[in-house]
Amino acid sequence: MKIPYFPGCSLKTSAKNFEISAISSAKVLGIDFVEIPRWNCCGVVSSLSSDDLMHHLAPVRNFVRVLEMNKTKMVENEKRMLTLCSMCYNTLKRSNQRVKNNPEELESINNFMYREEEYDGSVEVIHYLQLLDEIGFSQMTEKVKNSLENLNVAAYYGCMLIRPKEVGIDDAEEPEIFEKFLSALTAKPVAWNAKKRCCGSYLTVNNKDVVVDLAYGILNDARKNGADLIVTACPLCAFNLDNRQKNVLEKHPDFKTIPVLYFTQLMAIAFGLDEKSFGFELNYIKPNDVLKEKVFK
Repeated sequence: MKIPYFPGCSLKTSAKNFEISAISSAKVLGIDFVEIPRWNCCGVVSSLSSDDLMHHLAPVRNFVRVLEMNKTKMVENEKRMLTLCSMCYNTLKRSNQRVKNNPEELESINNFMYREEEYDGSVEVIHYLQLLDEIGFSQMTEKVKNSLENLNVAAYYGCMLIRPKEVGIDDAEEPEIFEKFLSALTAKPVAWNAKKRCCGSYLTVNNKDVVVDLAYGILNDARKNGADLIVTACPLCAFNLDNRQKNVLEKHPDFKTIPVLYFTQLMAIAFGLDEKSFGFELNYIKPNDVLKEKVFK
């Protein structure tokens, strides 16, 4: 399966471990991520203003690239755009829905980008977890070489994967797709209260203390409920819950750290891939000790 892949900015910089582990583990399942040529930033967050059409140009330009990929046979009849980052997914999905539901706005955008191929609204934005669910999580179970049966994992959804409900990949109140994913990898999903709680998002830039307090609550809840580590699909959440643990320790010396991984890193581990595919060098809290005790005995 060849599918157009939108990486986004973080996966080329601070979240390279997300991309490396995703591409490597996807190949095990016969999925080929074909990176969109000349992609541009999604815009990071979707504009909520009804008269702010300019902020939807960047997403639409990426949709046009998918049409071009089909036209030049880089992919065959595949107009789904795959994303890994939950923020990119949310931004692209919401912009796509808006222009599909507002023909006049789509016409205005196409007129503005008159040098580009016209966008017809035919592209579908999907998250990698949705694709895995579609092909069947059982396909992953068949590829597991390193059992994760002794590993207790807390799935952190955060905000962008499941809200608003119009674009969420699962039920906003009782999501379970992440837990199904973990079970398919033979890991033990942890039931905990903070899996949908906001990490503080961009407050990490100008109000770090708020993020530190939020992270402290989220991480402690995972620990309290028996988690050995946390998995997420958001580079910003990963930064706030992983890298900010050094700041949590400064404020709470009795705090016990916990590894935070991208869900694709856990796939690479379960599939028995080379350690280069794990990308642990970019994780602040290293999971090596936990994995040595629970997986690589």
